[in-house]
Amino acid sequence: MEIVKDENNVQVHYTGTLDSGEVFDTSREREPLAFTVGAGQMIPGFEKAVRGMKLNETKKVTLDPDDAYGEVIPEMVQKVPLTQLPPEIKPHVGQQLSSQMPDGRQIVVTVKEVNEEDIVIDANHPLAGERLTFEIEVVGIDA
Repeated sequence: MEIVKDENNVQVHYTGTLDSGEVFDTSREREPLAFTVGAGQMIPGFEKAVRGMKLNETKKVTLDPDDAYGEVIPEMVQKVPLTQLPPEIKPHVGQQLSSQMPDGRQIVVTVKEVNEEDIVIDANHPLAGERLTFEIEVVGIDA
């Protein structure tokens, strides 16, 4: 029987939940998630959980933030004057904006607060600091 190992291309169905039980993502209503094991395409704990699984096996795993999207980094939350935004942008809490870093990279930030003079943006991943539970089913293994 095939067992998932590094360099395998795999297809999995998954459902991800928070400690509260809230589902934050699932592949069950769409195509399975496909990735290459060991290529760094997935969060570390998810990839580690899939290694060693067999075709059609299902497992449940809970990941601490260090094996998922990391801890919240306070320095990645910043106040930005509204005058620095393009005039056509009318920010609201929860909105995601694209921001350019000094080195030219584009990152996605989430608006956390808005007032008359400025906004607070958060460049942390929305799931940073969260324990994540995944139910994973391997539905395909390709060499």
